[in-house]
Amino acid sequence: MFLIILFLYNPDLLEELLKEWDKEGVEGATVQFSTGMERILQKHGIRDDIPLIPSLDDFYKAPETISRTVFAVIKEESMIDKILAATQRVTGDLNVPGSGVLVAVPVFKVYGIDNQGKRK
Repeated sequence: MFLIILFLYNPDLLEELLKEWDKEGVEGATVQFSTGMERILQKHGIRDDIPLIPSLDDFYKAPETISRTVFAVIKEESMIDKILAATQRVTGDLNVPGSGVLVAVPVFKVYGIDNQGKRK
């Protein structure tokens, strides 16, 4: 088994990406909001300066750039290349800066996945 981690820098591509992964046989994925170290250091990350009761003006003062991190556990190593191809159909070449990062990590044990994420 393998854990696929995709840092998707353009959140507008998320739905299309998940559809492509589904076509390639990914049975389920978890999506989280995320931001990178560079964006935080440049003050373009997740905002913590919004007041408890904000006005619309508070939201327009500085843009917030939030990426998406997508996690999926796959059973077959052969799926890695399919997922990479599906991802690059949506994002373009991942070697181009700003498009995203995909990581595949071997997983030694997984519990609870046999009944998770399967459609009925």
